[in-house]
Amino acid sequence: MKKWIALALALVMVLSLSSTAFAVNEDVSGKLGIYSSMYQFVIDMMDEAIKAEFPNLEPAFGDTFFFYGGTSSLITKIYGEMGDDKTGDLGCDMMLVAEPALSLELKEAGYLEPIEIENPDTLLRFPYDAEGYWYPVRVCNMVLAYNPEAVDYWAEKGVTIPHTFEAFANDPALKGYISMGNPMSSGTTFAAVASLIQDNHYGPAFLDGLAANEVMIESGSTAITKLQTKECAAIMILEESILKYLKDEADKGNEVTNLACIYPEDGVVLIPSTVMTVAEDHSLNVNVEACEAVEKWLLSEEAQKLILQGYMHSVFAGMEEIPYKSVDTNWLIEKDLGVDWEKAYQNREAINTLWTEKVTTK
Repeated sequence: MKKWIALALALVMVLSLSSTAFAVNEDVSGKLGIYSSMYQFVIDMMDEAIKAEFPNLEPAFGDTFFFYGGTSSLITKIYGEMGDDKTGDLGCDMMLVAEPALSLELKEAGYLEPIEIENPDTLLRFPYDAEGYWYPVRVCNMVLAYNPEAVDYWAEKGVTIPHTFEAFANDPALKGYISMGNPMSSGTTFAAVASLIQDNHYGPAFLDGLAANEVMIESGSTAITKLQTKECAAIMILEESILKYLKDEADKGNEVTNLACIYPEDGVVLIPSTVMTVAEDHSLNVNVEACEAVEKWLLSEEAQKLILQGYMHSVFAGMEEIPYKSVDTNWLIEKDLGVDWEKAYQNREAINTLWTEKVTTK
């Protein structure tokens, strides 16, 4: 009899553990749609992980939870959905975008739902909204890059590879030999420009320098190619773009020696990308419970490991791992120039106008 009782108790314990382990996420159901500016390969990883973690949750966009767009493009889409009176519904339930200025804007407009995360002070090493309206999930890093094999080539032309953002914009020897992204379509480039033109950094004169140096505005892949073909001496680019290229080539058995990051001596620009849940009365599927579960999962160790695999830095305070061939995240935090996100939000249109007038119309 005692043996049967022991077996019964063991069975109850196993069932109890199984229930604890699986019931929460299996209970998450309904539809969910996320606007995201993450690279497509990261979206693909996240998509599969969410489907595995939440088997009864249905993707809102066909077979995917994600609608992809560059941050600036998504902002334009969001503005259109909100309407001039800022009362319209959004075509998503959550957002993962590249710069926190939008989070401040949408919170002020009443478009976000607060989510409570346990112990955010000890969990996170980047700022978050104290009321729970947004949290950082991944960290992008704006750096410079160059071709180590071409240093002598450029020296013969009288060009010194810049090791600061200041030199990148203002060294006249670099005229016609630099490239960067477009802040009108890229949220991370917008964030970098917003930082570098702050009065406590280089001010609007930074844009004058870019214009005088005839900066080329193009995609990261094009800029990388121009470094390797010696059409460019240096480029301003996300660290993750360089790291991904190096890893992809390494996976093919190729050792890349003509591409490397420069972590500028005057500082990097870290862009903590936030997760936001859309307020229930403005969301696509009115499914805040699912949003809360997924938002908490995004701040789990499993999800943060995927962030690292996406060549971005983790927001976890205790995370010692870094992206492939990167540098210590806490060291980068010490070098971070910082962005005044409130000013970036309040002055978004003015910054874009300044960019257009000073750089793209020259």
